[in-house]
Amino acid sequence: MLSPPKTRVISLLPSATEILGSIPGGTELLVGRSHEGLRLGRPLRRSITDRPCLTKQRTTFTTPADVNRQVSEALALGQSLYTLDVDLLKALEPEVILAQSLCKVCAIDFMSVERVAASMEKTPVVLDLNPNCLGDMLEEVTMIGNAVGLAQEAQLVLDELSARIRAVEQHVLDRGDFVKPRCLVIEWPDPVYVSGHWTPQIVEMAGGLHPLNSCVKTNARGEKFARYGRPFTPEEIVDTQAEIIIIAPCGLDLVETEKQTNLLAENDWWQQATKQTRAIYLVDGSQMFNRPGPRLVDALEFCAGIILDQPHLIPDGFPYKLWK
Repeated sequence: MLSPPKTRVISLLPSATEILGSIPGGTELLVGRSHEGLRLGRPLRRSITDRPCLTKQRTTFTTPADVNRQVSEALALGQSLYTLDVDLLKALEPEVILAQSLCKVCAIDFMSVERVAASMEKTPVVLDLNPNCLGDMLEEVTMIGNAVGLAQEAQLVLDELSARIRAVEQHVLDRGDFVKPRCLVIEWPDPVYVSGHWTPQIVEMAGGLHPLNSCVKTNARGEKFARYGRPFTPEEIVDTQAEIIIIAPCGLDLVETEKQTNLLAENDWWQQATKQTRAIYLVDGSQMFNRPGPRLVDALEFCAGIILDQPHLIPDGFPYKLWK
């Protein structure tokens, strides 16, 4: 009996690439990727740089302030921050394309992909992945599994991730009544952007408070999450008097994150903002906080480890550094 043909998948969203790679058999389906989707599997051991790359970034990293200017100017003009190799996409003949409409800064936008798909002789299914919270990410494991013909395999991943989340929630319950520390997660250093969506949710689930950009939205599941990440003034950051600060910029590795944190700390207001701070952690934000894929659960376990003072909860190899 012949095996059914494998679904040809293109992922234009790094988090979706990671979800696909976490599903047993998913890696073999990938025929094209975005410029930021470089590895698959859990932990991300398998390089996929041999798969054709379909996107390029238009912005160039110089300084955080200049990148913010480049992004703001492009968006004001209605320009995409990314290019898409349309001819290559069509030549790869995908049956499923994984894309997103949540953030024009994070990856190529859904409407651009949808227009290309509609012009193809065999129109592929284009999944719009639009997560706002941890529960949305879990649902997308199921969505992607169903779309590529790996529903049962995706359920195994979902069960494992859900069990790890429940374990963290139990650790918080076992702690009993305790004074929850004020936390602050920074996703860009200049201007200072405070994280949103699922990140404040993760902090609160791990036993902390995230008073700046807190979880004020609720979905149909009753799950609370924050608004999008956005800039806050130095005065607002000072007023927070955060006890734990996590600096996890989007797109920067740990080396560059430390460099930018050292520059951030030169501001007079930073000394005022960190008077009550007991620890400042640097994290590879692109890997662990800013991509809504399976590694958000690693980020949850990390947050629980530092908030509950139980370092054994931090996953092995989690890319972080204690700065202060």
